[in-house]
Amino acid sequence: MKKSIQTLLLASLFFAMSCKQTDQAATESTAETTAATTGGQENVVDETSVPNIVQTAVGSKDHTTLVTAVKAAGLVTSLSNAGPFTVFAPTNAAFDKLPAGTVEGLLKPEKKGDLENILGYHTYVGTLKTEYMQDGQEFDMVFGGKVKITKKGDKTFVNGSEIVASIPTGNGIIHVIGDVLLPK
Repeated sequence: MKKSIQTLLLASLFFAMSCKQTDQAATESTAETTAATTGGQENVVDETSVPNIVQTAVGSKDHTTLVTAVKAAGLVTSLSNAGPFTVFAPTNAAFDKLPAGTVEGLLKPEKKGDLENILGYHTYVGTLKTEYMQDGQEFDMVFGGKVKITKKGDKTFVNGSEIVASIPTGNGIIHVIGDVLLPK
């Protein structure tokens, strides 16, 4: 009888230890999952998917000012989400055409609302491919203003600024333009 009790106690001890290890593994797994899911879509690391609009812009040496503005306006998460979005993306040279001090002024925290509005005027919810744009079409932008499309031969313009390149992304399309679009 004494041996039976010892065997039973030993089995209970092994069982209790294995449950503790399972609970600990489940706790560690939950902690890892929680850590992986904090932050927005911009924090997702994915080596196989097509980069989103923000990831694509970050990789462009010609759009560092735009990326700085998107970060200052707090729009990284929004433009990293599923979309689809169309972004008319001014180059650094486009920002350089603005009056001296304009960009620096817009990057100040107290001008965040103005910066959001300007960037929103460059963003359309949906995918606008140049081959489907028609001369005279107008599109309502996120900011609330409209942009006008014109066609001259095989060239497409938005508010008079030529679309010099179109880059498909994982959540929409970027149209590279040589001017900053200002709401009318």
